[in-house]
Amino acid sequence: MRIGAFELAEPVPELNEPHALTIIPSWMDAGRSASLTLSLLEQYFEGGELARLARPGEFFDFTRYRPMLSRKENASEVTLTNAVVNYGRREAGCDFIFLRLPEPHAMAEVYIDSVLELLKSFGVKRYGLVGSIYDMVPYTRPLLVTGSASNHGLKNNLSVAKVVANDYEGPTTILYLIEQQMLQMGIETLNLTVHLPGYQTPENDYRGENRLMEVIGSLYGLQVPQEAIEKAKEQEEQFSQVAEQFLQQQPQLRVILKQLEDNYDARINEQKEEIHLSPEVEKFLKELNGRFEQG
Repeated sequence: MRIGAFELAEPVPELNEPHALTIIPSWMDAGRSASLTLSLLEQYFEGGELARLARPGEFFDFTRYRPMLSRKENASEVTLTNAVVNYGRREAGCDFIFLRLPEPHAMAEVYIDSVLELLKSFGVKRYGLVGSIYDMVPYTRPLLVTGSASNHGLKNNLSVAKVVANDYEGPTTILYLIEQQMLQMGIETLNLTVHLPGYQTPENDYRGENRLMEVIGSLYGLQVPQEAIEKAKEQEEQFSQVAEQFLQQQPQLRVILKQLEDNYDARINEQKEEIHLSPEVEKFLKELNGRFEQG
């Protein structure tokens, strides 16, 4: 069965007033925190595949999204980048649709229209975009999450989860058109972005995953899995130890850390001051990142 450019998996499930959560792989996925969060939610609700593009090459340039070759025993397999949509069911309350939507290189309008048609066909009641980015935030503070929502009720819920209002303006992804179209259709929308220290860049940042899960858990009454909490705590302790060792060797750099903390506190308190980082700060962060990469 086809809906737009998507081929549905069989059998097609019936979903109860689903809410959709979307990530954009390779964009707004620093430390893979957004990907990790979506995978954790899929495990949490034990869903399955709902749909994927029938012909992904119509939208993606495979010289940019390279196919992946894997070998199993005497056979080889090539995996193509695709837009994959999964679902999850809850015993009570809304079900979920989880979307991994890489940015398209061609036919973006058709791509977006197909996503919208798919979500409309399942009666989606809320659409959310989840992401993670690197930022000049201090490791000594809880991870900053910024976001926005389409109505006062959702905005209040985000405020309870300690999400700071996002006032970003500038270049963005074409996929934000999905959110705009959802709003015109009268569907609730929200977006969440966790800000990770740009000088601590592990391949998998479990701190970001845990912080996003805290916010999503607050919105939907979910408990963050203990395993996710422990991974985040272990990673945080490791990074804090390395950072403190570095600062002990160069105690004058605590002034720079204080500047990052003041900047963070101003954002949390919704003060619109912008603090420009000095060349000394930039140098410190580059050196600190090198220390983390060396272990």
